[in-house]
Amino acid sequence: MTMIEQTLEMLGLKAADKITRFEGVISSVSFDAYGCVQAAITPPVRDGKLGEGHWFDVKRLELGDRVMEAPRFSDINMGDEIGAAEKPAPRS
Repeated sequence: MTMIEQTLEMLGLKAADKITRFEGVISSVSFDAYGCVQAAITPPVRDGKLGEGHWFDVKRLELGDRVMEAPRFSDINMGDEIGAAEKPAPRS
């Protein structure tokens, strides 16, 4: 499995930043032009309110259990897009 595939597999995992202890679920990953690989962590809902997510270098993350399956991007044709209406089913 390539580094890109391993990083995409992080989508839907619980994670915590080793430095700040910010925690939540990895909801997005990014590969930038300068070689940085980052993941957006979305915190859990508290008191009925969505918290603000933050980006962290993947090397700083402690990974936890899977909350939902990640989309299979290798099965999607270029130009096709899966949106919120077509979320992957939760893992049973």
